[in-house]
Amino acid sequence: MTGDVLDGYAVATASGLAAALAERRVSAVELFRTAVAAIEARDGPINAVVVRDFDRAHDAAIAADAALARGERRPLLGVPMTVKESHHIAGLPTTWGMAQYKGWTPDWDSAGVARLKAAGAVILGKTNIPVSLGDWQADNPIYGRTNNPRDLTRTPGGSSGGGAAALAAGMVPLEFGSDIGGSIRVPAHFCGVYGHKPSFDLIPQTGHAPPGFAEPGPGVELAVIGPLARSAADLDLALSVLAGPDGEIAKGYRLALPSPRADRLADLRVLVIDQHPVAAADSEVLGVLHDLADRLASAGAKVVRAEAVTGLPDLEQAHGIYMGILLAIESRMNPGVAEPITAHAWMNLLGAQNALRRRWAKVFETVDVVLAPPFGVAAFPHIEEPDQAKRSLTIDGKPTPFEAQLAWSGIATLANLPATCIPAGKTALGLPVGVQVIGPFLEDRTTIAVADMIGNLTSR
Repeated sequence: MTGDVLDGYAVATASGLAAALAERRVSAVELFRTAVAAIEARDGPINAVVVRDFDRAHDAAIAADAALARGERRPLLGVPMTVKESHHIAGLPTTWGMAQYKGWTPDWDSAGVARLKAAGAVILGKTNIPVSLGDWQADNPIYGRTNNPRDLTRTPGGSSGGGAAALAAGMVPLEFGSDIGGSIRVPAHFCGVYGHKPSFDLIPQTGHAPPGFAEPGPGVELAVIGPLARSAADLDLALSVLAGPDGEIAKGYRLALPSPRADRLADLRVLVIDQHPVAAADSEVLGVLHDLADRLASAGAKVVRAEAVTGLPDLEQAHGIYMGILLAIESRMNPGVAEPITAHAWMNLLGAQNALRRRWAKVFETVDVVLAPPFGVAAFPHIEEPDQAKRSLTIDGKPTPFEAQLAWSGIATLANLPATCIPAGKTALGLPVGVQVIGPFLEDRTTIAVADMIGNLTSR
């Protein structure tokens, strides 16, 4: 049986490997060796796993086998995985791709990494990112450029681009990323894997910060950290490990996420958002979305369009609020990129955000999930222009502003909503196309469960 597990490693799920380890059909050391061999054989032209920690991972695999032999069972015991470079891991560099921080190394693990290790994960290393996590490409002066394994001339997305590429190329079954502007969902969409942007603050951000910022400190508004994987079930598994309060707040708070709203497609109420006043989407991306909506309707789901929903937030107004908060965050993280704002302006933005969150809560009284594009095109060719304001994307033959694509991810991000990106189809060139499933605040189990049901539907 060991041969069967190892032979299928490139497409294996973390859940499947965890079960095989628990059943002693494969050892953690065997999986470690297979994962290392996959990275060494495939990563050269892709450049995804840019910080490698194989010696310590080997020790962790040996320890996992010993624990399994004692009868211990933990959710990820012996499962190999990678982590985005921006997460602190003691003894490994955390640079956020910024040249001035080359070689900066923390002496402690982030809250999320500590939880992954406690669950038994064997962390092989770190994956590539753009500078300051600020691009839908994964390229920086320290580690260089990551290429999409589906087409090396194209981006794998960003900022969790290295992790999505490693998953898609069969190097690892699980990755730990982050998202504030689609940084989990866009790479998942571009690479044809699953990614989950959790509800805001569901997973503590402690230890996910660039060098020079006070540690540990409060999380960044809008920003979240979360998993990428090869299946929706693996997203749920990772969320179970990662979610929950941290630090002082854990003294008085416990996590009790609601169960999924439905366990079959016929019981779902689905809103499809296929138009945005700020951002375009091309005919192939929309074609995949519309085909999925039709298949859901055929399966018995109630599918409605935006014009049929009363009280839907004004997406253009919401985008303005989102960009206001995002640029204020940027002005602190990257001085000079954006102008600082006054405390009163900041409070007004947060007030507008809370009003919008209440409107979404009313919408989710009449629908269960929202389907929307994660991005307006499939993976695009590498862009050399460093100034994103000068970039454009061609959508159905027309040039459109590059940065406007933030609008698609901002639908969920501004309102602190969970969003699960799922592979749903392909373009005529064979490039993956994803769809994001957006749900009510703290109903992450619903978006992941719907992603799982859709995955079963689209695999038929």
